[in-house]
Amino acid sequence: MPRLDPHSYFDTDQPRTRHLDLDIAVDFARKRVTGQVTLVLDRPSSGPLDLDSKGLAIASVRTDAGPPISYELSPEEPILGSRLRLMLPPGTGKVVIAYETGPDAIGLQWLAPEQTAGGRHPFMFTQFQPIHARSMIPCQDSPMVRATYHAAVTMPEALTAVMSAGPQDAPAGSAPGTRTMVFDMPQAIPSYLIALAVGDLASRDLSPRARVWAEPATVEEAAWEFAGVEEMIVRAEQLFGPYEWDRYDMLVLPPSFPYGGMENPRMTFLTPTLLAGDRSLVDVVAHELAHSWTGNLVTNATMDHFWLNEGFTVWAERRILEALHGEGAAAASWSIGQTALAEAIARFGADSPFTVLRTHLEGVDPDDVYSSVPYEKGSLFVGLLERTVGRKRFDRFIRAYIERFHFTSITTEELMAFLEEQLPGVAAKVGAEEWLGQPGLPANAPVFRSASLEALTSLAEGWATGARPAAGQLATWSPGELLVYLQHLPRQLDAASCRWLDETLNLTSRGNYEILVEWLTIAAGSDYEPVFGRVREVLMKVGRMKYLRPLYGALGKHPRTRKLGREIFAAAAPTYHALSRRVVESVMEKYDG
Repeated sequence: MPRLDPHSYFDTDQPRTRHLDLDIAVDFARKRVTGQVTLVLDRPSSGPLDLDSKGLAIASVRTDAGPPISYELSPEEPILGSRLRLMLPPGTGKVVIAYETGPDAIGLQWLAPEQTAGGRHPFMFTQFQPIHARSMIPCQDSPMVRATYHAAVTMPEALTAVMSAGPQDAPAGSAPGTRTMVFDMPQAIPSYLIALAVGDLASRDLSPRARVWAEPATVEEAAWEFAGVEEMIVRAEQLFGPYEWDRYDMLVLPPSFPYGGMENPRMTFLTPTLLAGDRSLVDVVAHELAHSWTGNLVTNATMDHFWLNEGFTVWAERRILEALHGEGAAAASWSIGQTALAEAIARFGADSPFTVLRTHLEGVDPDDVYSSVPYEKGSLFVGLLERTVGRKRFDRFIRAYIERFHFTSITTEELMAFLEEQLPGVAAKVGAEEWLGQPGLPANAPVFRSASLEALTSLAEGWATGARPAAGQLATWSPGELLVYLQHLPRQLDAASCRWLDETLNLTSRGNYEILVEWLTIAAGSDYEPVFGRVREVLMKVGRMKYLRPLYGALGKHPRTRKLGREIFAAAAPTYHALSRRVVESVMEKYDG
């Protein structure tokens, strides 16, 4: 039985799900989702149908006509979960599964009222990438399988639901004290892009096709921060073709959301750390928007090909930034990404198989090897292709790539065959085999330079010899340029240097978390006590993995900061997403003493 996805029980010889019909209730008291899913198959079938599940309690399985279907739930495997094998009677086109989620479903996070901005109502959100849809829905949880979906969601009447789908008129007849909301997703998507959030939510329109959702306490702030999203969409369409998802809505989640953003179609999830108050971080949205073409339209077939999603998207994000803000902004973004890539390669080791692009992750939990490598090394490879053939020719290639593979899930090998068809000989010219199959960063990696970047890095690298920015220079720096400067400073400084930086650049009070966390990482790694309170404040509030890893890592460098790190984690861990806890635990394993 062919299983081409090492992270799914999906069997390519069996029928595929072409549509899911969810009818579920969100039970905050028990922290469970209960209900049923109807799987509509691509053809009438008989015999075994293997589904993914993790921690689910299966109540019954039947055909849509009513007769029960026999099933077997295998013992749970740590990474894959349990195989749910159904034995379909002849001619089965639909199966109906009644079930309930488990108490520790990794794809769901339940927040108490005090963990929200409003403090009055609970909140729940999903995070299914890479392989966690199976913890809420028994399904073929592989990006190889794309399906449309319909959902009816019942919740406490004071709350509102949003999904990666279009809202429809709700039916009457909800149980007392509840309300039901209905959603439709007419475009076929992989299971990891199904998304649900339920909480005390309000919205503001940003354009006829864009809206932002957030808790009432932060919705006005979010609407101001993201007011320019329509221009982003227009610029992206000019680069990559029509936006095919009808709407681009966004949800600003509570601070425990573990990622910067998640590109769920029609409803991008965003961290509240983007609400800097000066629109200095809204360009993060460009990445999630770019996924509307690279990732959501053209999707990696399995996690072994994850770089197809993220490498192309980081490259596309920087093209959008260049169109909006010029080459300097794009160059700064490339520089920041290069630093993140160097840190990831150093963490894994330059010879690690987790620093190749086309990975082989059988037996490996993709969450455990999540890093900047597929993002930044992947984008450098795409950028190298662009430089090699020229921008105009490569832009034609990208349009053709999206058109050929849109609404499909592909492998690296399929991309490379298409590259050879469209741009013969280019793969060999750039050494594609080394990029795709060898660890580390190839010597022909492109470097994105600008005069301002060269000046910033030179100034930072001259710190030990007394080089300091002048007041006139500081006044002209953008947030991205300041971040580049901080990234190139020594990781440990004496107290006088830390004090000068903080007083001169006003760092500890920054609302821009990219700058703030970079500074706190330097200061904590330097055992600079005046920032300890701010470090505690950030780590107690924010669950974004990108920030937790460097901050807890910096705290591990000195005896008293290790003690501080352990104290903070003991208090903060219950508020972190399970993925974030795993990241911090992996960092703290390296603490000694």
